[in-house]
Amino acid sequence: MQLLLKSIFTCALIVIFVYATAQSLIELHRNESRQELYGISRNLSQEGQSSFLSRRLRQISLGEDADEGIEDPDGSLAKKAESDLSPDKEELRECKPGLVLPLWLPQRNISVGDRLLRGFAYFLLLIYLFVGVSIIADRFMAAIEAITSIERTVTVRGPHNEKQVMHVRIWNETVANLTLMALGSSAPEILLSVIEIYAKDFESGDLGPGTIVGSAAYNLFMIIAVCMIWIPAGEVRRIRHLRVFFVTAAFSIFAYVWLWLILSVFTPGIILVWEAIVTLLFFPLTVLWAYIAERRLLVYKYMDKNYRVNKRGTVVAGEHDQVEMGAEKGTKQSLAITQRDNDAEAFDEARKEYISLLSELRQKYPEADLEQLEMMAQEQVLARSNKSRAFYRIQATRKMVGSGNLMRKIQERAHSDLTEVKAQLHPADDDDSDDPTRIYFEPGHYTVMENCGEFEVRVVRRGDLSTYATVEYETQDGTASAGNDFVGKKGSLSFPPGVDEQRFRIEVIDDDVFEEDECFYIRLFNPSENVKLSVPMMATVMILDDDHAGIFAFTDSAFEVSESVGRYELKVMRYSGARGTVVVPYWTEGDTAIEGKDFEEIHGELVFENNESEQVIELFILEESSYEKDVSFKVFIGTPELAPDSTHYPQIRAVEKKNANELTELDRILLLSKPRTGELSTATIRIRESQEFKATVDKLVAKANVSAVLGTSSWKEQFKDALTVIPADESEFDRDDDTLEEVPSCFNYISHFFCLFWKVIFAFVPPTDICGGYVTFVVSIVVIGVITAIIGDAASYFGCTLNIKDSVTAILFVALGTSIPDTFASMIAAKHDEGADNCIGNVTGSNAVNVFLGIGLAWTIAAVYHSSHGMTFNVEPGTIGFAVALFCGEALIAVLLIMVRRCHKGIGAELGGPKVSKYISAAILVFLWVFYVVICILEAYDIIRV
Repeated sequence: MQLLLKSIFTCALIVIFVYATAQSLIELHRNESRQELYGISRNLSQEGQSSFLSRRLRQISLGEDADEGIEDPDGSLAKKAESDLSPDKEELRECKPGLVLPLWLPQRNISVGDRLLRGFAYFLLLIYLFVGVSIIADRFMAAIEAITSIERTVTVRGPHNEKQVMHVRIWNETVANLTLMALGSSAPEILLSVIEIYAKDFESGDLGPGTIVGSAAYNLFMIIAVCMIWIPAGEVRRIRHLRVFFVTAAFSIFAYVWLWLILSVFTPGIILVWEAIVTLLFFPLTVLWAYIAERRLLVYKYMDKNYRVNKRGTVVAGEHDQVEMGAEKGTKQSLAITQRDNDAEAFDEARKEYISLLSELRQKYPEADLEQLEMMAQEQVLARSNKSRAFYRIQATRKMVGSGNLMRKIQERAHSDLTEVKAQLHPADDDDSDDPTRIYFEPGHYTVMENCGEFEVRVVRRGDLSTYATVEYETQDGTASAGNDFVGKKGSLSFPPGVDEQRFRIEVIDDDVFEEDECFYIRLFNPSENVKLSVPMMATVMILDDDHAGIFAFTDSAFEVSESVGRYELKVMRYSGARGTVVVPYWTEGDTAIEGKDFEEIHGELVFENNESEQVIELFILEESSYEKDVSFKVFIGTPELAPDSTHYPQIRAVEKKNANELTELDRILLLSKPRTGELSTATIRIRESQEFKATVDKLVAKANVSAVLGTSSWKEQFKDALTVIPADESEFDRDDDTLEEVPSCFNYISHFFCLFWKVIFAFVPPTDICGGYVTFVVSIVVIGVITAIIGDAASYFGCTLNIKDSVTAILFVALGTSIPDTFASMIAAKHDEGADNCIGNVTGSNAVNVFLGIGLAWTIAAVYHSSHGMTFNVEPGTIGFAVALFCGEALIAVLLIMVRRCHKGIGAELGGPKVSKYISAAILVFLWVFYVVICILEAYDIIRV
């Protein structure tokens, strides 16, 4: 699809060039005819035939038939006609030297073929310059994104009055979009207007204003038309900042009405200083009014107010209408709610989305561990979060010039975010090579069967291993005594240099007498010099009697698990004996937790084989995507029973059938050896989110700033990106993780090498991490100014070489060349954004900013200059005035069409909707643009007069 669209744009450029060539041939033929007539007129004048000359030349100049007579007694008409046909007139004008680009000499006596060759060369140069200015403009946009994404940390109270640390952007979103973002996307047009004024010695020109007006028409009609049909089938996109859209749309139309007034009504053909200054002041007024509407200040404060978060911990001051966001009509927040409360709620929504993603990924990848799932969730949060205008502009340009998309950087950012968060939560132990030598038991507790014979004890050394160390050990009696239950032992352990552990063995004495579980101790003492004993310096050894079937119980009465744990193993221990095979029943019962919602109901039996002392019950905790959760259920174990194949099973069954007065002492001892449950036969499982998981979610959500993906941190990274060919993933952000890595296509390589010069040159621009992006901002705008000056010269040469007027060159070539990156950016935004603001709202905002800032600044400079020299700044209304008036009328139709689509029940949105309606709407907008271009060209060449 993208290849098809690129082909369409290529064909459009070819058609435009063919038109320019045809126009050039027509103009050249007209000039040659006029030269011939001029020669005839000169000869006739010398022969004294002025009467015939006046009559015939007047007829030719008026396009009248030859047999219609015209009287010219004094020959004045002949002289005027001869003057009009002079080859020194504008039709045969020579190209004037530009500001930066050298003039292609010679300029006189140029053949038609030479003109066409030069025109084609200038045409290719313009395309290459447009590519270059698009690439550096994206560096400029990255700097703007780094500046506007600066955040401050605030602490708010959560729903349960707990403290929450949040990140709030300093820049208001609307102000950022209408100032720096609009400047970034429209910098070439604005700078072209200013540079043209300087290049023409502060006189007016047609190229700068024509580009601004032509770009406005293309943006409003063509970009919105393409976005309408680009929405996937069955989907719609609505404007969310509707009040801001009304303000920017009104000002974008008023901007051109104001231009028409000062050009043709107030002081026709003259721009006064106050008119130029007022035009420039409308720019901050537009920003202020949009900010008031977005923040609901003044009259807007009486309307419903809501706050918005950009799907992460960063709260962006913004607004959503309830109907626009699909909320129920009756749900309106009270104006008494403080902004901090709204910020906390917004932060909770961002966390819920993160946890919901985590739940989806767990179901999709059940075998993945939590850390992998967290990284994938963070990647998707970054990919799905609302993108700025700068993001889509940079994404579009990267795909066009063979630099791939930004998905790779998003993946790298997600991995680095998770690594950084984990490092903060689990700070690595400091290098202990300089610490004193430490010696201790590892582990510090041993559980052995009475019939095990011997078991091994491990002592480790940590810290400085370069020296020789010794330590002594000895056993100590507990409930178990040396000589009866174990063999006492005392000795010394030596650690040569480089050795970090030593082991020794302890013997356990077995007997056939039933007894309770017993324990004894092993302690370390008397370490060598510069050696420190650390905990545990005393090990506990538990001896389990193997003459009893055992007592069965949980290790504790209550356990706390994380909701995200998925599967949890609950241990059941066998104490005071491990003889025989025992079957222990178990089951679960709900408490505040609900079966099937919070956990899976289970019941079954555990089988303890002979001498087996531990088994686990597998519990399955269900993920509910709840951040604040505190519910519980219980697990029970029933009366254990000896398995029929156990050694003592027949004897015990026989004793159980006897009467109590018939039992002997041996019978009572045998009954005591039956398996039974201990005190902890019931365990309460409390389901909560772990503090580590909470902290991880909070930190990752707070760090989910996609703006950081656009910037660069070093020149090395920039040169690496400049020299690397990266495939453009057609699936954008919906790519499946299982998809094989794509290989760059032939088109990627062609685009890369075609743009390699610009990439390498612009890699020298300082990275955005330096001074928060301000250095990149300044350097980028200077470079854009230089390239724009070259574009102005090249466009002027192109027009004069092919005899195309500057106003036509501006509307057709320059406006289209500077707007193509915005077209692709709007298409990507239309497909992946939830709303239509990045497609429609930014178009109207940019159109207003272009006039007020681009034309206002340039004309203010020129008007002040002329006023200081006692002159007036003259601007011929001509084509610009006509184009402005025509655009105003068509813009009203376009805005009306957009609002009708929004209010229509069958559509209900500005973009997308039913196939027939969106294609009809797009066709209307395309017709408006074609009609605008055709009429402006006809007026420029005086084919139609107004």
